[in-house]
Amino acid sequence: MLLDHRGSGPGSTTRAVPVPRLAPEPTGGLRAVRRAPVRRWVGRYSAALHVLDVAAAALATAAVVLAAPATPDAGSPPVLTAGALVLAWPLLLLATGAHEERVFGTGSDEYRRVGRAGFLLLALTSVAAFAGDLGLSRELVLPAVPALTVLTLVGRYAARCTLRRLRAGGACTKRVVVVGRGGAVVELATAVTRENYAGLEVVGACVTPESRTRVAEVLGVPVSGLDDVAATAERLGADTVAVTSASETAAEYLRRLSWQLEGTGIELLVAPGLIEVAGPRLHIRPFEGLPLLSVEQPRFGGWGRLVKGGVDRAVAALALVVLAPLLLGLALAVRLDSPGPVLYRQERVGVNGRRFTMLKFRSMVVDADRHVEALQAENISDGLLFKMRTDPRVTRVGRWLRRLSLDELPQLLNVLGGSMSLVGPRPPLPREVARYDSSVSRRLLVRPGLTGLWQISGRSDLSWEESVRLDLRYVENWSLALDTLILVKTFRAVLSRSGAY
Repeated sequence: MLLDHRGSGPGSTTRAVPVPRLAPEPTGGLRAVRRAPVRRWVGRYSAALHVLDVAAAALATAAVVLAAPATPDAGSPPVLTAGALVLAWPLLLLATGAHEERVFGTGSDEYRRVGRAGFLLLALTSVAAFAGDLGLSRELVLPAVPALTVLTLVGRYAARCTLRRLRAGGACTKRVVVVGRGGAVVELATAVTRENYAGLEVVGACVTPESRTRVAEVLGVPVSGLDDVAATAERLGADTVAVTSASETAAEYLRRLSWQLEGTGIELLVAPGLIEVAGPRLHIRPFEGLPLLSVEQPRFGGWGRLVKGGVDRAVAALALVVLAPLLLGLALAVRLDSPGPVLYRQERVGVNGRRFTMLKFRSMVVDADRHVEALQAENISDGLLFKMRTDPRVTRVGRWLRRLSLDELPQLLNVLGGSMSLVGPRPPLPREVARYDSSVSRRLLVRPGLTGLWQISGRSDLSWEESVRLDLRYVENWSLALDTLILVKTFRAVLSRSGAY
């Protein structure tokens, strides 16, 4: 039995929640359950990565050998040293786990492991060259190791892009059975389906009896009870079981489930109930043998924010100088296209609720705000925003500016002034903020951005709930590395023009 506490003050109740009993194991050992099907794509993908790794090492070392000046060296011939690096590199990548399936396609672990292999190779060659007296060419090793590491990272990124395209088409995926309470199962399954590049395909669910009908209707997959997980996974050919965070899937239940899946080759995943909190903030901390999940607090200050502010202003200043001719040309086009000012000024809400004036190239007629009420019937937004795919208020030049996101370039002046950042949540209107609840208000803990997760994930095609979720994910998991990744992906999003209207 599991105690479920409802409330903490006077009048609160405590009731016993029965933990579902899994089918008992037959006497005589583990059940003879068919192992999960071998995913052939994993071997092929790993083999392709080996080819890319060796090619990167060979290309980097060859380039260094050809570029190095012909100076006397007490070490071994450069060709022998280059050959040793090419042979050692894929072995070190294997040793650091850069070929494990769980790092393929998502997260930054794969890149970190490649970087770790590069540092390890540099350390080993340094020991061999200076302490072991093996005669390695130092003039080759020092430039070649960083070069082959960078080339390998580029190759891994290209392979990841290919893998994500395949996964978006339904290939190279894991078959997943989601387990837990009905609402939590639907939420996790929806998140898994939405993030299809993660390679998880929901093929079934195991829920409480009262949730079976609703979950089956929403997800459209076979639904079983909580005591039929192993049999359901076997029947559906699943290779992964994902358990949600709920009282029905408490410690005793998980322990028994892990025993049932033991020896089957089926992976067991447990959602911590903190979907928006990224891995770097989650740690397992043992307390006298009891493993607990530690959640670090998000950092909204410190040296990282100082660096971010300095980089924002420096990049904005440089961009304004470099793009000055383009900005002047766009300003002239706006002025000649329709009467009115070149810049559109609008009050927005920034960090900690402070208001500021956001600048954009004017893309609508001058009195556009007065026509909002008349166009409400055409509003396609499901939240606090007003969106139209074909807005009659948009000018000819404005429609072109919006397609390429060029109307937002004057916001570089906001970044230079400190009211905005290059990357951050979407800057909201005061009337939106007035209707925020406590969770959505967390968007105001950081400066709004010229671009953000919402920009690279669909822009105006996103629902209100989805845009809020992305902004909160950014607020919770901000880092300089994430900012860099978003900036790189912004160029692709702008060129694709998806969701821009």
